[in-house]
Amino acid sequence: MPRRSPGPSVKDPELYEKLREEGDSKEKAARIANAAAARGRSKVGAQGGQSPSYDDWKVTDLRKRAAEIGIEGRSKMRKDQLVDALRNH
Repeated sequence: MPRRSPGPSVKDPELYEKLREEGDSKEKAARIANAAAARGRSKVGAQGGQSPSYDDWKVTDLRKRAAEIGIEGRSKMRKDQLVDALRNH
């Protein structure tokens, strides 16, 4: 597969490509790559784990979070669909 140019706004193109190959969205890959370039990969990798799993959230909370990040069609989604949409945004 030919390499695609992530554009000048991506500060760590190598990490961006790796994340895209793993299936992350362009937005998520760019966000992680830029955070890693700014703070270092080890600090970015150490983040997380502060919030309970989406599986433990109530549907109303999942919909609120989906609204915050702009997921379309959230009002008609079941819990498993909301969890999937949030994880893969």
